[in-house]
Amino acid sequence: MTRVDFYLLATSDPHSRRVTACRVIEKAYRQGHKIYLHTSSEDETQMLDDLLWTFRQGSFVPHEVHPASAEAPVVVGHGAAPEGMSDVLVNLGEDVPAGFERYARVAEFIDEDEAVKRAGRVRYKQYKDGGYSPETHKLDGGA
Repeated sequence: MTRVDFYLLATSDPHSRRVTACRVIEKAYRQGHKIYLHTSSEDETQMLDDLLWTFRQGSFVPHEVHPASAEAPVVVGHGAAPEGMSDVLVNLGEDVPAGFERYARVAEFIDEDEAVKRAGRVRYKQYKDGGYSPETHKLDGGA
């Protein structure tokens, strides 16, 4: 069954939320996982595409924007996930992504922004109602 983790950030800065997601993606990539980063819009997809190259001095996270080749270790997009990916789904979107259950792990990032928290509560309940047992992890500070 898919493991669902909610990471709770003690900031309302959307940039910190995105950078934290990039750090988790980098860690998963270094562990050999394939990752789909789901965003809420084309603009956010472009923003994360750029951020994955620059979020940390010396970082290297090879990625492509969806649709991408099957060889890309990290894919960023705002639509349905690419076929063949099933390791890690990082969700920065507002809804539970369709097909999330095919992934071994889902990572959700919630900051102190009221709209983000409200949408996160809805997703948490959807996972619970679907028989999943989401775990929460409080993170200190921001990016």
